[in-house]
Amino acid sequence: MTQTVTIDDIEYDLDKLSDEAKNQLVSLQYIDQQLQKLNLETAILKMARLVYVKNDLP
Repeated sequence: MTQTVTIDDIEYDLDKLSDEAKNQLVSLQYIDQQLQKLNLETAILKMARLVYVKNDLP
């Protein structure tokens, strides 16, 4: 079974990628994971901020 990856609506056959392209794919996966983590942290911080604002400052 051929493994593929889709990036920007383009499907790539992993077996046909060069080593450089495979390295770039690993980097892209890492970046996507970090962005997902940062988006989650941003959502948490925004929620915490709302709680502080709703609790009226003295």
